[in-house]
Amino acid sequence: MRADNTGRRHWRGEAHLRRGVKQLLRQLNIGAPLDVRLLCERLSEHRGRPIKLVPYPLPTPGAFGLWIGTSTEDFVLYQRDTTPAHQEHIILHELGHIISDHGGDEDDDDLWKQIFPDIPTDVVLRALRREGYSAVAEREAEMVATVIKEWAVLLDGLGAGSRSTSAAGRRLGGAFDAHEGWL
Repeated sequence: MRADNTGRRHWRGEAHLRRGVKQLLRQLNIGAPLDVRLLCERLSEHRGRPIKLVPYPLPTPGAFGLWIGTSTEDFVLYQRDTTPAHQEHIILHELGHIISDHGGDEDDDDLWKQIFPDIPTDVVLRALRREGYSAVAEREAEMVATVIKEWAVLLDGLGAGSRSTSAAGRRLGGAFDAHEGWL
């Protein structure tokens, strides 16, 4: 990743993004089956900032998820009223924004008052929502979510997750784990 003059990081193309996300997943020891809460816990430790997952009845139509960063922690709000599979994808997408270090809508006081009437707007340092991002940031976040899901599905299909107990699963996991090829 590289930083631009705003301090935000951008991937140098899809291949760079895929390699970077896979490298992060290896550093965090994320395997199959994918546990989104464990991913959040390890990403929190890696970044030195707690990430809290909050199911929330977000207004529809509208954003399915939001990332709100305070001075001390991050909140990922995701649509409470949808399927578990959709919730997982929403969370992974918002983690994509966190991993890519995207900025947000810090100055949209009306939005925050409408969605979160009980939270003072000065507490919210940054919040990301689908319709507030550039097309590039949305694509990056979606690609990060996709790479994480592909990683877990492939490892699960190979029986090569980090929790694999079979000898063949451990060998496969070891064969792919330290390489930057297709997995």
